[in-house]
Amino acid sequence: MATILLALGGLLSLPLTAVGLPGTWAFLAGVGLWKSFDPAASVSWGAVIAGVVLALIAELIEWGLASRYTTRYGGSRRAGWGALIGGIVGAVIGVPVPVIGSIVGSFVGAFLGALALEYSKHGEHERAGRVAWGALVGRVVATGMKVGLGVVVVVIVIASAIW
Repeated sequence: MATILLALGGLLSLPLTAVGLPGTWAFLAGVGLWKSFDPAASVSWGAVIAGVVLALIAELIEWGLASRYTTRYGGSRRAGWGALIGGIVGAVIGVPVPVIGSIVGSFVGAFLGALALEYSKHGEHERAGRVAWGALVGRVVATGMKVGLGVVVVVIVIASAIW
């Protein structure tokens, strides 16, 4: 029964991660609390610690990729911040549309945030569009990598509960 609950928790946490919310962290917090209150729980502390390390790596990758793609496409730091803030605002605005609203909102927000701030700095349409495209690509790649590492975390935790 515990393994089924862990699997459900993991399945619920991954879409949260995809929309920019701390789904993997919420999953790990729940597992950590369970293990704290029930030391006989089938999950090992080693698995929880490994999950935390992987979640930290996912955060670093997300920050690095967003910045890397924005600058690869000619953007400034300002555009990187625009993409980050725009992605968060877009995800929040997209919440009323079930399931896909936050995902699409975060991608559109990253694009528009980078576009607006790069354009306000240089005033060049073509450059701002190229930078915004880079921010969008970076957001998509970073989200994919973060969800992928979230899957690895869930698998590690479930595997430790089984064995």
